[in-house]
Amino acid sequence: MEKFGKSQSVTRVEDLRFLTGQGRYVDDVAPDGALFAYVFRSPVAHGVITTLEVADAAAADGVHMVLTNDDLVAAGITQSLFGITVKNRDGSKGASPFRPILAQGKLRYVGEPVAMIVADSLEQAMDAAELIELDYDELPAKMDMAPGGEALHDDVPDNHAFDWGMGDEAKCQAAFDQAAKVVRLEVGDNRVIVNALEPRGCYAEWDGTRLHICFNGQGVWGPKAEFARILNLDTENVRVTMPDVGGGFGMKAPPYPEYYAVGHAAMVLGKPVRWMSGRTEAMLSDHHGRDLVSEAALAFDETNKIIGYRVDTVSNLGAYNSNFGQIMQTLLFSRVLMGTFDVQATYIRSQGYYTNTVYTDAYRGAGRPEANYLLERMMDTAARELGVDVWDLHRINFIPVGKFPYKASTGETYDVGDFTRVLDHAEKFSDRAGFAARKRESEAQGKLRGMGLCYYIESILGDPSENAKIEFNEDGTVTIYVGTQSNGQGHETVYAKFLSDQTGIPFDAIQVVQGDSDRIASGGGTGGSRSVTVQANATLATVAKMVAAFAPFLADKMGVDESDISFDDETFRAPGSNMTPTLLEAAEMARADGRTDLLMHEDRATLPARSFPNGAHVAEVEVDPDTGKTDLVRYTVVDDFGNLVNPLLAEGQVHGGVAQGVGQALMEQTVYDEDGQLLTATFMDYAMPRAADMPFFRFETEPVPSTANPMGMKGCGEAGTVGAMAAATNAVLDALWDRGVRRVDMPLTPSRVWEYLQDAETTG
Repeated sequence: MEKFGKSQSVTRVEDLRFLTGQGRYVDDVAPDGALFAYVFRSPVAHGVITTLEVADAAAADGVHMVLTNDDLVAAGITQSLFGITVKNRDGSKGASPFRPILAQGKLRYVGEPVAMIVADSLEQAMDAAELIELDYDELPAKMDMAPGGEALHDDVPDNHAFDWGMGDEAKCQAAFDQAAKVVRLEVGDNRVIVNALEPRGCYAEWDGTRLHICFNGQGVWGPKAEFARILNLDTENVRVTMPDVGGGFGMKAPPYPEYYAVGHAAMVLGKPVRWMSGRTEAMLSDHHGRDLVSEAALAFDETNKIIGYRVDTVSNLGAYNSNFGQIMQTLLFSRVLMGTFDVQATYIRSQGYYTNTVYTDAYRGAGRPEANYLLERMMDTAARELGVDVWDLHRINFIPVGKFPYKASTGETYDVGDFTRVLDHAEKFSDRAGFAARKRESEAQGKLRGMGLCYYIESILGDPSENAKIEFNEDGTVTIYVGTQSNGQGHETVYAKFLSDQTGIPFDAIQVVQGDSDRIASGGGTGGSRSVTVQANATLATVAKMVAAFAPFLADKMGVDESDISFDDETFRAPGSNMTPTLLEAAEMARADGRTDLLMHEDRATLPARSFPNGAHVAEVEVDPDTGKTDLVRYTVVDDFGNLVNPLLAEGQVHGGVAQGVGQALMEQTVYDEDGQLLTATFMDYAMPRAADMPFFRFETEPVPSTANPMGMKGCGEAGTVGAMAAATNAVLDALWDRGVRRVDMPLTPSRVWEYLQDAETTG
């Protein structure tokens, strides 16, 4: 462990910058004199455009351009925006309807970009937007996840995007045929709006040859290729940069239509152009998360062992395929379909539909929260129906330690795991034994108290390869260039400390540089909890390459054979030499000798396999039966993240993830009316968790080091959300159970909880 990071809780060096207002976000770094863009958006969910007249707007004071789809087509920008597709069960491809930058012929959701005004000031651009004449023949809004309805796309029959499956359906059915007991449940997973602290924004500048686009995203290389493709440029003539980013959570990963429009405008006008979203605009146009309904069934034998699991899920893609929309509730959901349980007879069928809403895509966890939520709701229900303690039901069905590495039925190979040990730790740490007394205390106050368990597992996603480049600077400092992109997670601290641990270079002498496609060859960006694991792996490879490169140079200086030189993570040593140069000293010698080749080192490394963070979340809630108000009063987490580089930052990631998971479970709710108008487009109508809604989290780890990477690490960025949704929901059901409530669904708002209690009283 010592070799791969000293697991110290170093406080974040970047926080001083952020907390004193010195952060440099996209709206801070836009060039002086940049023109301002404003996006004119569709006011209706579905309609055929009959008139789009922009001449008056274009003639308004300060306006330089009003860009429409016709202008883009005239400029030869005619390709569809990227959206991945899956294979249907019959082998055909999932639907791939054309997705324009600006509305083309039809309006398909409220908030869809229709035109972009570029002016000297934002106020002038907004005023000009008032002069645009948009007429349309309104069409019925398609809002349900079912075949039929008004067609959004002529080439997509029944608005049916895909019909995907995975597993052995016959084997799964055979398990159900011989089951002693079958437990079934329908589970909804509500649509959520991401609401990163910093809304989306970008600027673009064109020097006549190269286009520079800066936006607040999650990685520069994927977008670089897409900007080149869509805007008809060679990739070497596109530079993408990212400054500080105020939250991403999957939502900021893809390049959005506005960025392409801003890039084109900068090229046409020859001046830099900037755009920044407002909050309501973000709620209307950022991709949303979740939005699915699943019917699931667990087959048990007479010993309460699960022998089969079947999932039928239907998801809402919104109006178009977003970047990764089609793989959310298919491939990514299936990564952890059976969770931590030793079951091979599984089958999932997943169908997606287009509706007149903003498209859905990754939101912290990307498919794995949805899968874990469903499975752990099923386990809670099964325990109640079988008359078994839910903790014991987990232990009965966990994959035994002796079966690792374990190949799941969906093809994933779990390298290690000791789920019973982690669960036992959580049982003690959460003081489960004292719950009955706490419940009695709540009852004495007129409150209903419940405890909910979720045992989750998730799979690290994204490119397993990553780059790192290390440069020795003249002033004695060192720069490490990384291929990931911090959205506020603390990467500057983690990466600098990790490099310091491996090399002895002082922590405060290391600068981390990210988010510039010109300064490092490639990178996979941030997403899927990949960053620290893949970046540390690349850093190890680069350090090894660097040490090997210095060895022959130092052999001459130290008067020894190259083969005698060793590096102990701080200094070079060799028998027969009293010289023990550090890397900084070696670099200084190389610079003095003109050996500039030794002053920069770069390598790319690939993880041999994925790692699988897992753990137990235990939530306790109090419900006021008179109002339905639910308070989260106690929350305990025991995670297996393998070896930790920085426990403090890992805990911070869990805190943030839990808040987002609990937010979805207890309060966040995206509501459209039957005409496709978003009714929750401000914080007056969309509830976000605040500090007062969260208890002090209790967090400990029970590490089982991964064998899938040399550091023994497992990612932690999304784990909090993956575990929180079911823990909180199961806790509410537990609180309401004695009052006769038998089913609940997120979000468990006061009005909904109160209605559950009233319905149970009426029917009870």
